[in-house]
Amino acid sequence: MWVLDSAYRSGGVDLWGKEGSGRVQRVHHEYNPPFFFCLPDPDAYHEMTEALEEAYRAEPCTFATIFGECEGFRVFAGRPVAEAIEQQTGFAAQLFNVDVRRDQRFMAEEGIIPCSTEMRTRFSPEIPHNLEIMEIRIAGDPSLSRTCTEISVVHGRTERLFGDEREVLSDLFSLVSAYDPDVVLMAHADRWMTILQEKGRRAGFTLPFSRNGKYRTMGSRSYWSYGRVEHKNAALIPDGRILIDTEESFVYNEGGLGGVLMAARLSGLSPSLASRLTPGTLISSYETYEAVRRGIAVPFRKSDAEALRKLASLRTGDRGGMMFQPEPGIFEDVDEIDFTSMYPSIIVRANLSPETIADPETAERGFLPIALEPLLNMRIAIKQQKKTDPSVAGIDAILKWMLVTCFGYTGYKNAKFGRIEVHEAITARSREILLQAKAAADEMGFTVLHGNVDCLWVQGPRAPALQERITRQSGLLTEVEHLDWIVFLPQNDGSGAYTRYYGRHPDGSVKVRGIAARRHDTPEYIRKMQAEMFAVMGRAGSIAELEGVWDDVHRIYRDAAARLPSAPVQEMVISRRISRLKYAHRCIEGAAVVAYRQRGTDIAPGMKIRYVVRDARTYQVDPAGDAENFDIPYYRQLLEKAWKEVAYAFTAGREPGNRPFICPDYGQVATGP
Repeated sequence: MWVLDSAYRSGGVDLWGKEGSGRVQRVHHEYNPPFFFCLPDPDAYHEMTEALEEAYRAEPCTFATIFGECEGFRVFAGRPVAEAIEQQTGFAAQLFNVDVRRDQRFMAEEGIIPCSTEMRTRFSPEIPHNLEIMEIRIAGDPSLSRTCTEISVVHGRTERLFGDEREVLSDLFSLVSAYDPDVVLMAHADRWMTILQEKGRRAGFTLPFSRNGKYRTMGSRSYWSYGRVEHKNAALIPDGRILIDTEESFVYNEGGLGGVLMAARLSGLSPSLASRLTPGTLISSYETYEAVRRGIAVPFRKSDAEALRKLASLRTGDRGGMMFQPEPGIFEDVDEIDFTSMYPSIIVRANLSPETIADPETAERGFLPIALEPLLNMRIAIKQQKKTDPSVAGIDAILKWMLVTCFGYTGYKNAKFGRIEVHEAITARSREILLQAKAAADEMGFTVLHGNVDCLWVQGPRAPALQERITRQSGLLTEVEHLDWIVFLPQNDGSGAYTRYYGRHPDGSVKVRGIAARRHDTPEYIRKMQAEMFAVMGRAGSIAELEGVWDDVHRIYRDAAARLPSAPVQEMVISRRISRLKYAHRCIEGAAVVAYRQRGTDIAPGMKIRYVVRDARTYQVDPAGDAENFDIPYYRQLLEKAWKEVAYAFTAGREPGNRPFICPDYGQVATGP
């Protein structure tokens, strides 16, 4: 059976799936798995264990962990009982398999994976399916307007519903029931679903998205991730059907439907749930599924996040990745040597895992290398396949993000299979590899322009030879990307920025990182201007040829500046993820928060808000849906800042031997139309 959904219901696991081209069916499996625990001194808690034996069929057993076998007990009960054991033992008890999702655990134990029919296809890029797909587009922003008077339903053809809200909802619910789709794609689905449920209840309608009338819920929450606040909306997930929030789902936006199905297949979770998770939670779920599948118990709470160490050891061990700061400027004939999935490759190659970290070279292969190796091999194969088969690009993106976050996850204090020392050992090896690569480049006569953790930018005549040497001495796969020219932008103090650059590929496309066209908060009007400029600059195959396109590039800026006063208001929308709800000083972001509150919208740290600046001097801001005009001088400043990023390519100083040129009638970077 091709499983498209799973849920723990009525003392068992419901699996929803298809056999061939038939309709989706539900199969219920009785399932009441135990959790495990062990004690440092079982005799000291004999009264507790006897009570557990009588009430919950607790029994002595031996179970496997990544550190070896453990003598303990299995208890046929849920999390409340496990937490009571923690409390009664003063947290001396070590518990396992307490918080593993039961549907995920059942499928792992039974060798079942979502979105496939056989375990052997788990790491295949092919995801054949015959899912019926429906897209629902509801006009308006659910955070600002709760009206449902205009809806489009796409299922083979597009049907537009508009008019009286009760009739629109009735027609929508009827179409969902009649078409009976397997997949529903809906922008802002997690916000709209609660609104549809509420409005449907008032109108006497039953929400039709679940195939059995039941829904799982996810609560909203704000949390820290990689130094910034993120937010997850509350979600209403239907049984027996895939529902994807196409606006908020990182997995869908990176990988499309194929990426969501692959994420579900690898993590052992339903596609609806997988689409709502971060890459870090996906890799955690993947490791959990792998552990259960291999008969390894998953710890409930970590007790070994980091060993006690001397301060001197901390100073030498925790230094992060290696970076070489670039000189700002424009450079010609540059090759970027990129290590493919460097950090996970180090984990696999160096045998780094919590149970092997003391002596990885002589220890047996650890859990992390064993679990990550097939994922890494799959990424390497698909990355190569993507060059001739663009259809796998979405799956490649999901694998990339899962493997990127597997490194960070090793240093997370609550990681089931992480440990700080593993995290530090990975970065230590990465620093050594990049230093060795730079030394090889220097020896072979290359000029190293920039280095950033797993990439090296060099100038020299024999890049393939350098790549071959770096691959041989590091044991890691590398790729070379040639750039006819590349611009490293300066920071405010004049030094080179580490992550703000752009450069031309031989095919005329321009690679962009860290500048306005790449930023999520850039207004669309400004993004379009830079995109037009780069399209023109892509015609220049050398620094000398750039001089020939200067007039066209500058004209784009002048035209954009001249048209700014009459530009559409909606192209001035700024999208930001707010970090807090209260601000010590007046600022635009704080004013936007106030505007949303005045609109009656509930907001939380980590949420994205979309707004237009009406008057920057007095901090007047309108939510995107309400904006009717914008502050022209404020947006002109944003336009000029984006223009300066591009114009720098025409005025940047060059290294000796690469004499700078000044554009005719130009001199310094222009700041006005």
